[in-house]
Amino acid sequence: MDLPSLALILRAALSPNPDERKAAEQSLNQFQYTPQHLVRLLHIVVDNDCDMAVRQVASIHFKNFIAKNWAPHEPDELSKISQSDKDMVRDHILVYVVQVPPLLRVQLGECLKTIIHADYPEQWPRLLDWIKHNLQDQQVYGALFVLRILSRKYEFKSDEERTPVYRIVEETFPQVLSIFNSLVQIANLSLEVADLIKLICKIFWSSIYLEIPKQLFDPNVFNAWMILFLNVLERPVPAESQPVDPELRKSWGWWKVKKWTVHILNRLYTRFGDLKIQNQENRAFAQMFQKNYAGKILECHLNLLNVVRVGGYLPDRVTNLILQYLSNSISKNSMYNLLQPRLDVLLFEIVFPLMCFNDNDQKLWDEDPHEYVRKGYDIIEDLYSPRTASMDFVSELVRKRGKENLQKFIQFIVEIFKRYDETPVEYKPYRQKDGALLSIGSLCDKLKQTEPYKSELEHMLVQHVFPEFSSPVGHLRAKAAWVAGQYVHINFSDQNNFLKALHSVVSGLRDPELPVRVDSVFALRSFVEACKDLNEIRPILPQLLDEFFKLMNEVENEDLVFTLETIVDKFGEEMAPYAFGLCQNLAAAFWRCMNTAEADEEVDDPGALAAVGCLRAISTILESVSRLPHLFVQIEPTLLPIMRRMLTTDGQEVFEEVLEIVSYMTFFSPTISLDMWSLWPLMMEALADWAVDFFPNILVPLDNYISRGTAHFLTCKNPDYQQSLWIMISSVMADRNLEDNDIEPAPKLIEVVFQNCKGQVDQWVEPYLRITVERLHRAEKSYLKCLLIQVIADALYYNAALTLSVLQKLGVAAEIFNLWFQMLQQVKKSGALANFKRS
Repeated sequence: MDLPSLALILRAALSPNPDERKAAEQSLNQFQYTPQHLVRLLHIVVDNDCDMAVRQVASIHFKNFIAKNWAPHEPDELSKISQSDKDMVRDHILVYVVQVPPLLRVQLGECLKTIIHADYPEQWPRLLDWIKHNLQDQQVYGALFVLRILSRKYEFKSDEERTPVYRIVEETFPQVLSIFNSLVQIANLSLEVADLIKLICKIFWSSIYLEIPKQLFDPNVFNAWMILFLNVLERPVPAESQPVDPELRKSWGWWKVKKWTVHILNRLYTRFGDLKIQNQENRAFAQMFQKNYAGKILECHLNLLNVVRVGGYLPDRVTNLILQYLSNSISKNSMYNLLQPRLDVLLFEIVFPLMCFNDNDQKLWDEDPHEYVRKGYDIIEDLYSPRTASMDFVSELVRKRGKENLQKFIQFIVEIFKRYDETPVEYKPYRQKDGALLSIGSLCDKLKQTEPYKSELEHMLVQHVFPEFSSPVGHLRAKAAWVAGQYVHINFSDQNNFLKALHSVVSGLRDPELPVRVDSVFALRSFVEACKDLNEIRPILPQLLDEFFKLMNEVENEDLVFTLETIVDKFGEEMAPYAFGLCQNLAAAFWRCMNTAEADEEVDDPGALAAVGCLRAISTILESVSRLPHLFVQIEPTLLPIMRRMLTTDGQEVFEEVLEIVSYMTFFSPTISLDMWSLWPLMMEALADWAVDFFPNILVPLDNYISRGTAHFLTCKNPDYQQSLWIMISSVMADRNLEDNDIEPAPKLIEVVFQNCKGQVDQWVEPYLRITVERLHRAEKSYLKCLLIQVIADALYYNAALTLSVLQKLGVAAEIFNLWFQMLQQVKKSGALANFKRS
């Protein structure tokens, strides 16, 4: 197919007409393996005369094809791309990646990543030469772009796999350092300069992430790099041309450079500059780093943070990273001595204000409370949050240097409480009170252990926290619930104070503001755990559950489900009247979470985590009502659709949790229904296809089916359960790729058959004994040998005469009994039996 024809097909793939799109997709699939097709796609991607939409769709097809087909997935699989096409792509993509616009460069960059991971260094030895040549030519950006992808290949590799890094560093870093030096000298701080420095930072980061290459141990070389990083750190970003929009501003080129520089210096400090965690070989480097650089970096960081104090702009991630560096400095005497003169300003004028509720919080609270809740409970957000880093800094300060700082900080908080109480309602410093409550909650563990504070905690809660349950300001009502949850385990001298807090938190479940309701649920979990007398909660349990499910309909949050699990766990069988409703609500919440996760396709999506939580909570409910079998009959229709769908490949992420539910349903139900039997083939298919790692989990329900539904197992022929079990077990036992540990559930299942089907499976005795003996000859682990001998013991129990005749027919009777008696006589040094420990 020529280029114009291919371009027409790619344009048709963008058509609003579904039939045209489908025909175009079929054509692309039909021609994708023809010679030169990949090269033609690449030509269209870089053709400036071609429509951008067509170039973009070509780049996506090009990327997807390379990702799928560049490297064969199996060792003996033939490559679907000819060697000549591969050579042409490798030769051209290096030049083209720089020429295309950023939108297309991203796609070609992904292709390069796939090719480099598969081919370098064996199939692409010239790559490093190309980079070196272009680093000294006019193609500096392209060379750095490719070097970044190459260095990333080794970022997380173990020592033995990192050998190529040494050559890459040795051959390119002198040139990269020279380029870096010339960029830092440029007076005009354009975004092009920022992009180049950012690439250099990323290359350096990948190369030192796990270990410092030996070339950088040279003090002169390392010093040359550090001078440049410190220069970038100290230099103010250009004031002009910064975007006004906060989202664009934080990802603006020069702020990205600042972020990567801080990242690198933090990494050098925490991983390689800490004497306590270094081996003998690296101690000299750590001492040199502490002596020459750690203090300078600290000084630069404090100066940068000062921008925040005077109301200037610093991206959240940069602030977070700087505070991490300062937290790591607290325990080191030399660094703490440098920090001390500026500590009060840092603590009270920078760190504490960062802990207070701010304009951005208020905007999010008002405009998107769901997003406010998500950010508050997302551990990924904590990596970027200045507030989280501030809390960590204060906690570390009072933990490591509490003698000098705890009293001073608490006095500061008490002053805020006092000023708040004395100020008229319309002028109260609500945001400062919020920060003070966050501080008190963060220091909970320290204050609970330290006099005179621990004896004053109940008084503090009553006087400064409980009044905020009825605050006119929503974020203080939420914070009051959170702080109460942090301190609920203290010994209340007046139990009424515990009850007051409990009822206030329960009332918070009905608050008009969503974040207050969520924080109240989170706090409730601690109250339920701390509650010594369940009569304090029992009367309000129905309304509690009712509010719970209203909230679960609104928010996907795993912490909600954790609280529900705690309640169910605490009340046990008392949950019986609510079990059906609970399972219905949790099943509905599960489907909502799954739909959200599928729509977003986010790996760390909170909906996916909450979905797992829903299944765990269902298991907890089933366990709590296990002595009430009639409930399982009611609950089954609600859970069956979940079990059916999630025992397929759709449920790989929740397979373990679903199998636990299947285990409960097949064990505690009065009988195993035909509907439940419909799950057996799904588990067999999963085992045959992808789920062998879950064999121990699948063993439990299969055992239940055979031992509790023996008649159906034996008589049903459509499907034939006995035959499908044989196919699965014989396949697993004969598989030479499976280790002894992997197949342990198989002999256990044969035992289940012989123990439960006495006199009714004579036809299976010989086949099962044959595969058992065959595997026994190959078994290495003594535990598996014991299991296989136990199969023979169970066969003798099933029918001794038949078993002996089969063993004699196989010519192994004497050998098996000799091995058996030999294993019975083996003892450990302690005198205990070495084998058959169950006997």
